[in-house]
Amino acid sequence: MSIADIRTDYTQADLSETDTDADPIVQFSKWFAEALRAEVPEPNAMGVSTVGENGRPSSRILLIKDFDERGFTWFTNYESRKGIELDKNPQAALLFHWIALEREVRIEGRVEKVSAQESEQYFQSRPIKSRLSAIASAQSTLIADRATLEAQYTNAEAQYGDKTPRPEHWGGYRLKPDYVEFWQGRRSRLHDRIVYTLEKDGQWKRQRLQP
Repeated sequence: MSIADIRTDYTQADLSETDTDADPIVQFSKWFAEALRAEVPEPNAMGVSTVGENGRPSSRILLIKDFDERGFTWFTNYESRKGIELDKNPQAALLFHWIALEREVRIEGRVEKVSAQESEQYFQSRPIKSRLSAIASAQSTLIADRATLEAQYTNAEAQYGDKTPRPEHWGGYRLKPDYVEFWQGRRSRLHDRIVYTLEKDGQWKRQRLQP
């Protein structure tokens, strides 16, 4: 079989305007809960896309840590490639792909840093080894080899033990959405796409897109 012959026809569900809540955050919460109940592997995993000063996009998978009416929150190294790009261009796109449910959610909007207090609270809630890794790794920068990276971790462990201070360059981002799209796979590629766009008056407009 060639790669071009690999395809799946989606048959699980449909999605109409009347199926969705008027508020996309409420609708996302419903779908996220259904992904949890369906035991989708890592339902909190999302693609995060940013754009550099040269106009070149970059994407990676991160884990969402919170979402509410304020937006969608994750944590990372501010000096990583994504952090540098967000500093220059604070716009990003998120993508959730729950293939077991034949669903995607696309989210776009402006990104801002969360408060130092919020970053501190989450950092100290992380497993100790994750905290040490955040201290030890200069994310996205070159390193000679794996042994050097592990040595940096060992040094951080020896220096801090379980008293790990949050690095100033590590913290949270929150994307404030102005575009949210819910995608439900359907037969013959006639997928359902319901999109929400934020109007100037702060209200969400809900419409259907062709697949």
